[in-house]
Amino acid sequence: GLEFSHCFGANSLGPAVPWRSGGPCKMKRVRTVFKPEQLERLEQEFLKQQYMVGTERVDLAATLHLTETQVKVWFQNRRIKWRKQSMEQKAAKLSQFGVIQPATADSTDIKDHEEDTVDVEL
Repeated sequence: GLEFSHCFGANSLGPAVPWRSGGPCKMKRVRTVFKPEQLERLEQEFLKQQYMVGTERVDLAATLHLTETQVKVWFQNRRIKWRKQSMEQKAAKLSQFGVIQPATADSTDIKDHEEDTVDVEL
């Protein structure tokens, strides 16, 4: 879950650091560490379908002993990784033919989404 990290008070070295709109204490997310077997199964499912919703997600989470939120966030992060890899492969092919592709809105969108990835442990 979320843990209290450091609370900075008047006598401390730094100012109060709110986490999002959380208040005077900074909250720290605990990163989920997946087991190799869980990752293998998640990757297999991602190859079949890039979006997992509803009962399929609930069933997969139960099978892997994860929460539905952990599975949902894993799929979100994996889609971002897949899009980034696809864009890099496309850029590499274009550069082989001497075609220089200017920076597009798509490439900046991917960068923005990377900052939005979240690891949630419930």
